[in-house]
Amino acid sequence: MTTSTHPAQAERNIDAESQDYQLPQQDEGKLKNWYIGSIDQGTTSTRFLIFNGLGVPVASHQIEFKQMYPHSGWMEQDPREIVESVYTCIEEATKSFAEMGNSTDDIKAIGITSQRETTILWDRDTGEPLYNAIAWPDTRTQAIVRELKAKNGADKLQDICGLPLSTYPSALKLTWLFRNVGEVRKTYDAGRLMFGTIDTWLLYNLNGGKDKNLHITDSTNASRTMFVNLHTLEYSPEVLDFFELDPKKIILPKIVPCSDAEAFGSIAKGTLKDKKITGCLGDQSAALVGQLGFEPGMAKNTYGTGCFLLYNVGEKPVMSAHGLLATVAYNFGGKRKPVYALEGSIAVAGSAVKYVVNNLKFVESSDKISDCAATVKDNGGCYFVTAFSGLFAPYWIDDAQGTMFGITQHTQQGHIARAAMEATCFQTKAILDAMEKDSGHKLTELAVDGGMTDSDLCMQTQADIINIPVDRPIMRETTALGAAIVAGFAVDVWKEFEELKEINKEDRTIFKPQISQEDSGKMYSRWTKAVGMSKGWLDSDTGNQSQ
Repeated sequence: MTTSTHPAQAERNIDAESQDYQLPQQDEGKLKNWYIGSIDQGTTSTRFLIFNGLGVPVASHQIEFKQMYPHSGWMEQDPREIVESVYTCIEEATKSFAEMGNSTDDIKAIGITSQRETTILWDRDTGEPLYNAIAWPDTRTQAIVRELKAKNGADKLQDICGLPLSTYPSALKLTWLFRNVGEVRKTYDAGRLMFGTIDTWLLYNLNGGKDKNLHITDSTNASRTMFVNLHTLEYSPEVLDFFELDPKKIILPKIVPCSDAEAFGSIAKGTLKDKKITGCLGDQSAALVGQLGFEPGMAKNTYGTGCFLLYNVGEKPVMSAHGLLATVAYNFGGKRKPVYALEGSIAVAGSAVKYVVNNLKFVESSDKISDCAATVKDNGGCYFVTAFSGLFAPYWIDDAQGTMFGITQHTQQGHIARAAMEATCFQTKAILDAMEKDSGHKLTELAVDGGMTDSDLCMQTQADIINIPVDRPIMRETTALGAAIVAGFAVDVWKEFEELKEINKEDRTIFKPQISQEDSGKMYSRWTKAVGMSKGWLDSDTGNQSQ
């Protein structure tokens, strides 16, 4: 592990005056006094951060919100609570910002990034949700997935939208809601059914709800629904027809680029009332932007509730032949063309750590998991396939369940804690191998961010398993930074990518592989065997429960 020698502060709320960025003096002075707010609405928590023009966070507030698990494999969220959590974070962060002697008048714009695929339906006339938000890891649609895979035309879908039929995209969650929630079908038949992912729901409500009726999404979030032709970034009549949706009855959000000075409206109430929202993109796209992954061949891996590896493939989508997803990386609009990515999605990452904490109760909090894992020198032959939501990329095994192999009387808590962290590292290795096959290029370094990267042990393990260096920034709020960047471009805080080249580049830690390729290969071989043995645990009718 090596660290660059340039000094920087590691605090979450960093004084902008302490940063020594190598910019022309006039630009540095200007950018220190320009601020952008960033709403980061994640799977388990919401935060609001305020960045200056140097990309330094000067104020923030974060709160967790309730997750609901009404049945095994189901995961729901309260749409109203999500909106309230955003307003609470805005008020608390701006209060801290003002206490530092700053004025909200200096906040030039707001960006939004959010969890993707999570699906909300509401009534146009009332503005009220018709059911809880069905979160992206939810697996209740497994039986529907198997049914639709046998339907005529199923084999053509991925070439259109870039996504395979699985429990992951929004389209399958919408199908379940149609079949199981009577009010949804009734509202659809009346032509009042509004569909959206979290970004659309937040923009609708932040702009005043049904009074303004702003119904919009950006192209990164839209590309996660399955409804969008990835080549044209417009809704696909073929896909809508496959899912038996009449576009005259369901109200789909307008698709716009991620960066726009007018399209996303403005905040309707509170401390930031009338402040413009000028950027919006899905959380994993935001992390790629926050890592400055603007060139083809650049990649990032975000270790959050799940784990998501995005690889920039340039201005034309690449359809994977090895289990990856094709998606929109970002779309700044104007004269810039959309940029695409290959994506490897891991359903369970940080949530496996929470399982060890909350269910197995090995340690009292997630930040102690590394201490537990460090009590042993290796995994002791224990492999934990954390298939709590089946297995996503590159395997796409819907009927896998969480399984643990290699347990003996020698197995201790530390071995299982290590195995839980290693599961994400092994799946990242599988994704990187698939990306190399699809792209013809091997990564030489992996940029990382997200909560699990706080663990030196986990990041060293990752470097050992993939046999390339892992590059970790000191400021890990790259997802929120990405939303701030797209918002800032819309209001000319920045105009060219070159102006961003020094952002978050100081004091990065590089983890270099410390074991041989032969040893890491043996570990990965055992993991692959464990994955094969995790298949087929779910009954064929799983997912048919109804409300």
